[in-house]
Amino acid sequence: MNKTEFIKALANNAGYTIKEATVAYDAFVASVVEGLSQGEKIALTGFGTFELKERPERDAFNPLTKEKVTIKACKVPAFKFGSSFKDQFNN
Repeated sequence: MNKTEFIKALANNAGYTIKEATVAYDAFVASVVEGLSQGEKIALTGFGTFELKERPERDAFNPLTKEKVTIKACKVPAFKFGSSFKDQFNN
């Protein structure tokens, strides 16, 4: 399912128009980005948790040239599904 298909499913399940579902989807994504940018952890009970994780600086090798390169430290968004959500698929 891609973004367009997801928005259509969201509109169908919630009784929204596609335009309203698109606005809701965009608002959800913007809220997650804003919260993570402010260093917050976003926990949605029954679904999962969004958070930023720190990746330390590390050394790697360029596979073409075999040259050693340094990959800078960075922050990466992460999502962990909650156990009650995962349980829905393992009955």
